[in-house]
Amino acid sequence: MPLWLIYHPPTAYTDPSAKDALVKTITSVYTTFGLPAFYVVVNFIQVPLENTYIGGVTRSASDRPFVRLAADHIAHNFPRDDDKAIRAAGNTFRDVLAPRMAELGYDWEFHIAETDRRLWKINGLTPPERETEGERLWIEVNKPVPYE
Repeated sequence: MPLWLIYHPPTAYTDPSAKDALVKTITSVYTTFGLPAFYVVVNFIQVPLENTYIGGVTRSASDRPFVRLAADHIAHNFPRDDDKAIRAAGNTFRDVLAPRMAELGYDWEFHIAETDRRLWKINGLTPPERETEGERLWIEVNKPVPYE
């Protein structure tokens, strides 16, 4: 699962359609690479201006909103020694996020961390391996179901 945590001030994402557009953009990256859509979880976390410090100071309501996106990849990890693939993934997310952030006038940054897949369960089930019949089943029904 990719888990995206989007930390934002009260002045950002006040329109639900902006949230929906961002979530659809993020989800489409993963489904394009063959992951089930339900793997993608996005949480918007509103943080009061006085609780966010950048460079040792808080932002004010008159500053451009600062949005921090943190993603945790669990379903599939990049090979640790494939610098080219890792950089390409970072660039892919930069390229899909940048237009959304620019149109809203936000300052932003993101990072992607990777968690060992062996520690991951959904509804108590071990998710199927990549490109298996089990994964194809999960994609088809778009939810975790028992498989063999």
